[in-house]
This record gives sequence, C-alpha cells and structure tokens, in this order.
Amino acid sequence: MTLHVFRKLGLRRLSVALLCVLLASSCDRAAPPTVVKAVASGVPSLAPFFDESSGLGHDAQVRSQPAHGSSLQQGSTPGLYGGTRKPTVCDVDRLEQFLTDPRNNRKTQEWARVVDIPPSGIPAYLDRLTPVLLRHDTLVKNHDYKKGKAVPYDALLQAGISVLVDEAGVPAVKCSCGNPLKPFKGATDRISVQFEDGNKKWRDYDADEVVLVRPAPSKVDRFALVDVDEPERGIYRRTGTKGEADQVFDTRERHPVPPLAGTTFGAASSRLTKLGLATAYDSAGLPPSDATVTGSDPGPGTALPFGSYVKLNVRIESGSPDDGSGGGSGGTTPPASGTGSGAGTGSAPGAGTPSGPGSDTPDPGGTDPSSPSTQPSAPPPSSSSASPSGDEPTPTASEPSSSDPTPSGPGSSTPDTGPTGEPPSSEPPPPSDRLSAPPETTEAPPDPPPEPSSPPPPTTTTSAASETTGAQSRR
Repeated sequence: MTLHVFRKLGLRRLSVALLCVLLASSCDRAAPPTVVKAVASGVPSLAPFFDESSGLGHDAQVRSQPAHGSSLQQGSTPGLYGGTRKPTVCDVDRLEQFLTDPRNNRKTQEWARVVDIPPSGIPAYLDRLTPVLLRHDTLVKNHDYKKGKAVPYDALLQAGISVLVDEAGVPAVKCSCGNPLKPFKGATDRISVQFEDGNKKWRDYDADEVVLVRPAPSKVDRFALVDVDEPERGIYRRTGTKGEADQVFDTRERHPVPPLAGTTFGAASSRLTKLGLATAYDSAGLPPSDATVTGSDPGPGTALPFGSYVKLNVRIESGSPDDGSGGGSGGTTPPASGTGSGAGTGSAPGAGTPSGPGSDTPDPGGTDPSSPSTQPSAPPPSSSSASPSGDEPTPTASEPSSSDPTPSGPGSSTPDTGPTGEPPSSEPPPPSDRLSAPPETTEAPPDPPPEPSSPPPPTTTTSAASETTGAQSRR
C-alpha cells in the first residue's frame, strides 16, 4: 500500500514537471517579435546627436544585396561593405570637432558613455574607425539624443547609409547624424519592422534578407570594399583611414577554392577571406571556430570571382552555433588586443555582385593584389590572425601552410614584399590595365621565423564536391 502511494506521488510530480515544461515552451513560442524601427537612407533623424544639415555625412542610393547562406555576417567578410571615390561620405574630423567642443559637453558625456570610453578618449577612438557604406539592410542598436540622454532603440538601417565601422568591422557610428551604434541583440528572424516618421518602406526591402554584423575574430587591418558606383571596381581601405589612401582592384579576378576538408572552420574561413571569397555554412548558426570542415561547395579548384560564396560543411563536436544573440560559442568576439587564435570570417556576405575581399589581418600598406601566391620568407605581423594550433592539417606541397603567410591578391592579410619572380599558383592574373594596382610596400620584412626542428608530416586533407554559388550584380 505504501509503495502504491509513493508511486502515485511520483507520477503526479512528474506530470506537474512536464506541464511546467510545456507551459514554458508555449510561452516562449508566443513571445512577441522584437520591434525594430526602420531608418531609411537620406531621411534625417528626429533626435540626432549632430545637426544633419551640417554635412557630417552623406548617404547613397544603394540597392540592398541578398544575404546568402545566413543573416549573420562577420565584419571581415569580403564585400560586406561598399565604398565610393567621393570624399564626402563621412567627415570624421568634423565629428571630432563637435564632440570635443566644450559647448557640447553634455552630448559628449552621453556619447562617450554609450561607446564605453572616457570623453578624453574620443579622438583616439575616432582615429580607429573607418567610413563605409552599407550594402545590406543592417540591424543595429541606434541611439537618439533626447532631454540630455542617449535613448537606445533597435533599428534597421537601409543599404546605402554611411557608417563608421570599428576594427572588428562592426557599425559604430551613423555618419549623417553622429549617433553611436551598438550591436543588435536578438533573433534576426523574429523582428517586426516599423516604417514611420518619414521612413517609408523601401522598394527592395525583404524581411528575410536583413543582416546582423558580428565582430570579426581578429582585428581587421584593411577593408576591401565594392565601389557602389562601379561594382567591377574594388577599393582597398586601410582601417582608420578616410579614403585618402584608397587603392583599387578588379573584382572580376577569379580565385580557386583551396582544399579545406579536415581543417577547422576558423582556419578554413580565414583562407577563403584572404582569397576574397565569402564563407557560408550548413549549420543553423555561425559554427564554433573549432568545428571540423568535412567538405566545401563548390569544391577545390573551382575558380570564383570576389565575394562568391563557398559553403562549408561542418561537424560540430563541441560548443554550439552562434544564433546572433551572443549566446553561442562561435568565437566571434575579438580579443581586446586585436589578435586571436581563431581566424577568418564565418559568414557569407550578401554580395549580389562580385565583391572585393575583406581582410582580418594586417596589411603593411601598399599590398599588391596581383602578387603571386609563393611564400615569402617573413611571417605575418603579431596582430595577424593565426590558425588554431593543431586544428588544421599540415599541408602538402599543393596546399600552402596555414601557419605560413600566404599572400593573396584581394583581402590579403599577410605582408607582401612584391613578386618573387616565381609563377603564381593560386592567385588570379594582375588586374586589367585600366585599374591601378597598389604600389609595392617599402617596409622592411620582419625577422624570419626559427627553423622547424623536424619536417612536417604528410597531410590527410580531403576535398568535397562542388556547386558554384557565385555572386550576382545588384545595383
């Protein structure tokens, strides 16, 4: 009899527990979507930090590009952002003058608080930002200035809006009004966009094509932008410059997909970034950097133009994908020092046209995009992104080592000391004569690395079947 009573109590408790789980699950599914305010290109803010009639920044008319593969984009993704040869996209000097003017002390205090720096650190902070144009409708946390306070709100910025991005490639300031920006937190597929206050729904708006920029896994030292006025032209822009030292490249140049099976996701996406190719993936979110790549689509040897997508098939053995809310273990937050053990982008850019490559590692200025892929004698600078130790197989003679610098044309993230005289093996031919190539660097190469104690073992890397998913032009 006693045993029977205990069994009944146990069943009741189990039933109550199951009911609670079902109720919680039901409540979660019924949670309302995040309300997001639309911010259209060229439409003045109702409560800006900076007077928009003063010419701080100018937006452009850019058709939004689709987000192939995922709504999550990393800041180092090739072709994620656009550029223009016009010098009026964002006047960073004017923004600094405004924020350092004692008459604007209250706004300065709030602006610095949002950015999480002391007011005295504003000039140095602005010097590290880079002006670009959005090529996608992009989710951010925007800030108005009302009654002496910064008021945050979730916003969707239309493609064509000029922004300043930080060293991780994340939007940090809306140029035209000087409003500080922070990353959006939430599911990109559960938003309700409100078009009001003059921000009418733009013609190419697509709720399924909005993107959320995640920090690059390491400091981006050079952005490769797509000229929004001439998509066949790519623009190299070093981080922290305003366009005065831009260099151009031909976005029609093609690069072969390297063998990637058997490497880690971080190392594989890094190699693709250096070649100007974008990374897509077959998981529900951004995979962890140590996830194992089992194949690529298209496969090794397929020549693709800049900004084309290579989907990586991954096997996640530990951790969980990053869903955009910051709770995953995709390894997307760069270290404070600007260096990292992970590498590369883990997202696919929404480049409808062939787009210029990005870079998540240092470029010693004047990198030649047409340089051959022979290995230089010098290792990359200390701030470059290195492949995780032991995660990527030792390459054969046909596959350059991930631990040695492999100069690639666009988006190259390793020092380039100019052509070595040896024929290129994986890089495209030099850009056409009508486009100027970046000058060769005159910097002295760093000291060579110590000789390895023993030769590397043979590789066991395998390849995957292919399916080309090159980018298409959308203006």
